[in-house]
Amino acid sequence: MPAKIKFGTDGWRAIIADEYTVEGVIRASEGAAQWMLQNELGKVVVGYDCRFGGLMFATAAATVFCHYGIHVVLDRNFVSTPMVSLGVLKHQAGLGIVITASHNPPSYNGFKLKAKYGGPSVPREVSEVEAMIPDRTDLRMKTLNELEATGYLSYADLESIYLDQIKDNFDMPLLASMQEHMAYDAMYGAGQRIVRKLFPEALHLHSEYNPGFDGTPPEPIDRNLKQLSEAIRNDDHLSFGLANDGDADRIGMYDEDGVFVDSHRLLLLLLQYLVEFKGLKHGKVVGSFSVTDKLEKLAKTYGLEYVTTPIGFKHIAEYMSTEDVLLGGEESGGIAVKGHIPERDGVWTGLLLMEFMAKTGKSLKQLIEDIFSQVGRFDFYRDDLHLTEVQKQKAVQQCKAGITAFGDYRVLRAEDLDGYKYFLDNGGWLLIRVSGTEPVLRIYAQASDMSDVRKVLDTAKEVLIG
Repeated sequence: MPAKIKFGTDGWRAIIADEYTVEGVIRASEGAAQWMLQNELGKVVVGYDCRFGGLMFATAAATVFCHYGIHVVLDRNFVSTPMVSLGVLKHQAGLGIVITASHNPPSYNGFKLKAKYGGPSVPREVSEVEAMIPDRTDLRMKTLNELEATGYLSYADLESIYLDQIKDNFDMPLLASMQEHMAYDAMYGAGQRIVRKLFPEALHLHSEYNPGFDGTPPEPIDRNLKQLSEAIRNDDHLSFGLANDGDADRIGMYDEDGVFVDSHRLLLLLLQYLVEFKGLKHGKVVGSFSVTDKLEKLAKTYGLEYVTTPIGFKHIAEYMSTEDVLLGGEESGGIAVKGHIPERDGVWTGLLLMEFMAKTGKSLKQLIEDIFSQVGRFDFYRDDLHLTEVQKQKAVQQCKAGITAFGDYRVLRAEDLDGYKYFLDNGGWLLIRVSGTEPVLRIYAQASDMSDVRKVLDTAKEVLIG
């Protein structure tokens, strides 16, 4: 029997030609189609990013929806996840499907669900779709020409819709004035074309089609962006760097020294910009379990309610779809802001931070120093451990049994909302969690400086796996 299709932190992901096949995509689409029929939803937007087989898998999905008389809106070219989410909203569709594995290694592809409000489907709806996925299917993929003949397939330029959204919300001449000092790393992902359109004179790295991503997972974290960092370090003319992941819904940045600026700092900067400079003083701040506690501290300084969610942007999107949320974000670089769709968007977030720099005349490094003066200095890092299942379960069982110290670091209190988070007597914290998208154990740590962060991580690994 084929493997059961399970949706993790952000959709279904699997290795291409192993569990991720045309038949698997058809089965996942059948579950989504049955859910749409049950909820009397008649239109779906389908998109794909730069991964191997994107159009083929998107066609497989479209085959199913057309078969059930659901109108499909498809972009012929690769697009980012935020483009699909915005397309769902603009086309007044009942659902969106994105063929993407986001930041996962190049051997993966995936299947994301987007709700009619223009963001990730909420956990309840994801579970409902998952429950309707059949174990087998008799449907076979048709060609796009065959699908057009049914009358249920039409095409749209989702990138143009997204570009218009940007132009309606940003002072593009102001931002364009920064492009000669900008380096952009698309990581061979779906942000490559839109950012080149916006900033043709910037330095563009890995901004061509390469579904193998040159062997590097397209996740915008420091260890995957060494060429971007070196480019800034070696060119005095460059003052900042921007990077997006494979489907361009996540962000990473570099300052003028080529030093990585993680999403913890970016979230703090965005909150400061929205409140102090854009005058947005109402709404909740929502952060996932792995986000720095400094964000809650800053939110309370502004008199804003702070909410912590399990990891996975669908939990943040659920708040944004029903309540007044000013800012929502994750440690992994997924950030959403009020005034846009309730969706993490790496390009949009980058534009906001560029706007912050342009309007204040300050560099990213200077802005970070300003925010440190408010919340205190800190550093953060995450180790991803590829372990055997036995090692992984041993680590989890230790956490379940209760840990009171990691070497010389005493545990003051612990939380288990999503994984195991330990607040330590050095003023920092440690989080241990099994990934929801990859077969890895993630260990996150925050402390006052990077040497202490490294000590905490190494001590935790020694305690957990020896």
